[in-house]
Amino acid sequence: MQFETKIGKSTKETLSVYGYDLAEDLIGNITLADMLFLGVKHRKPTENESKMLNATLIAICEHGFTPSSLSSRLTYLGAPEAIQAAVAAGLLGAGTVYFGAMEYVAEMLQKAVQKQNQHQSIEELAAIVIQERKEQGLQLPGFGHHIHKPVDPRTPKLFAIAEELGFLDKHSQLLLEMHNQFCQQKGKQITLNVTGAIGAILSDMDIDYRLVKSFAVAARAVGLVGHIAEEIENGRDESVAQQLFEYVENHTDYKA
Repeated sequence: MQFETKIGKSTKETLSVYGYDLAEDLIGNITLADMLFLGVKHRKPTENESKMLNATLIAICEHGFTPSSLSSRLTYLGAPEAIQAAVAAGLLGAGTVYFGAMEYVAEMLQKAVQKQNQHQSIEELAAIVIQERKEQGLQLPGFGHHIHKPVDPRTPKLFAIAEELGFLDKHSQLLLEMHNQFCQQKGKQITLNVTGAIGAILSDMDIDYRLVKSFAVAARAVGLVGHIAEEIENGRDESVAQQLFEYVENHTDYKA
């Protein structure tokens, strides 16, 4: 049986990754985020790509007590011998509601831009996307936030960096115009959240929407390690688990 890969190959003396010598070309020369880019695009990022990618990953690395961080803490509480399981537990909820939504933003934007004809303006395309999703009964991913209202502070920061570094292109422009029109339709300011911004910016960095969620997973994995570290420092604090147990006990209707 023979397997083929262009990713890497090791010999007794060397280890090659995407054509680079791991020890000589990569270690000490690129960041972990750059390594993620290398895996996706099979080349090292430019200086601006590196800055933009690192900014997006930092933006979603940590968000305090969330379902993902609580999942990690509770898993570590029950299985401190398996730190990998605690990190994994916090990543399993990367879906439409939380940080995984950036994939669906990227898919929406990339498919819309691909279908855009040369005579359509961004304003016209935004109106079409909003109307089509409304007719199909689909929500607009990337909008709304349960805490950050009416502005997610991470969003304008990332778009400012994207503009500075040359990544505020068609996908970001489309999302910003959709946000403008959506707010007008609703008659109020709707939050354009960080997952929306990152989905658009990574699209402008030519990242396939099917890979976009992996950037969120990689970033959040780093943040979850901090939560586990705090559990270790606090001696595996059972107070959170106890509060959850008590809440469930007091709010559960037992029926025979």
